[in-house]
Amino acid sequence: MANTSNNQKLNILIVDDVSTNLVILSEMIKTAGYIPRPVISVKQAQAAIAQKIPQLILLDISMPEIDGFEFCTMLKSDVKTRDIPIIFISALDSVEDKIKGFKLGAVDYIAKPFEKEEVTMRLNTHLKMYKMQQELESYNKKLHKMVSSQMQKVAEEQKNILYALSSLLESRYDGKCGHLGLIGENCRMLAISLQFSPKFDKEITSSFIDCIEVASRLHDIGTFAIKDSVLLKDGKLTDKEWDIVKSHTILGANQLEELYKDNSQNELIKMAIDIAKYHHENWDGTGYPYGLKGEEIPLCARIMAVVDVYDALNRDRAYRKAYSNEESLEIMRRESGKRFDPDIMEIFYKVQKQLKCSN
Repeated sequence: MANTSNNQKLNILIVDDVSTNLVILSEMIKTAGYIPRPVISVKQAQAAIAQKIPQLILLDISMPEIDGFEFCTMLKSDVKTRDIPIIFISALDSVEDKIKGFKLGAVDYIAKPFEKEEVTMRLNTHLKMYKMQQELESYNKKLHKMVSSQMQKVAEEQKNILYALSSLLESRYDGKCGHLGLIGENCRMLAISLQFSPKFDKEITSSFIDCIEVASRLHDIGTFAIKDSVLLKDGKLTDKEWDIVKSHTILGANQLEELYKDNSQNELIKMAIDIAKYHHENWDGTGYPYGLKGEEIPLCARIMAVVDVYDALNRDRAYRKAYSNEESLEIMRRESGKRFDPDIMEIFYKVQKQLKCSN
């Protein structure tokens, strides 16, 4: 006998339209230490389940209106009841009936007339298995929550490191706090706007938007490896110096790959690498470092290219004053389809007034 305090909490629903069977099974269930809940129809069974979920169901096959097979199908199609173990009870013990029951999701089959020892053994076995399954699912949920929490913590730490790197980068080549933050905000705004376009809605997710705001700040991280005498030169660069400056794309990607070699598939890190490497590629294939063309260029880098040039045109340089917003837009309009993705530019024109300018 399995008469324990834990078993007293376990209730078993018995569905059979023959009252004699309900009485016999109820006595067996009580003797085994469980709580019987006898009902004579599927309608009563549905009401009983709505009131309290059973830990196991003994289900007759031959019943009026809705038979056991049909009710089993209904239970297995409902997320609230699909995991409840179902044992068919019936005088129909043909192989075909048993196979059909198992295909529908039943865990066992008890033929009438009932033997006390057999019923008790099968109840104990399946309830034990059900309890183990519930405990495993509970453990998996706790484990998933713990892992998610740790991953979120790691992601936040990575973001903080990237923010620190961008601040260091900003102070070196610009000296103006907030420039890279402005780049990040504008990339985010443009990405949000593109999300409403059928052309981009599948690729631009909420995660993509969050990532590009951070990753875009590191687009020029490769300039750390370039001497100030070249990077900050007031006059015109020689061809050799220009080649050195252009190498910042590969250098930046390599730096990020080395820094995060064990996390290179992390969406944020991967995007930062793609932006650093490809943000000077042009839509028509005339850019660098690889001369990629069209959609060969990652979307994040195509967005970054638009925001980067828009910011550069609106910013004072050593060799020129900042262009007006109208002049900047006209210059960029001439580059649509050449330097920039024309579909991105179409959205950019509509939302550029919401973008922040540095001047």
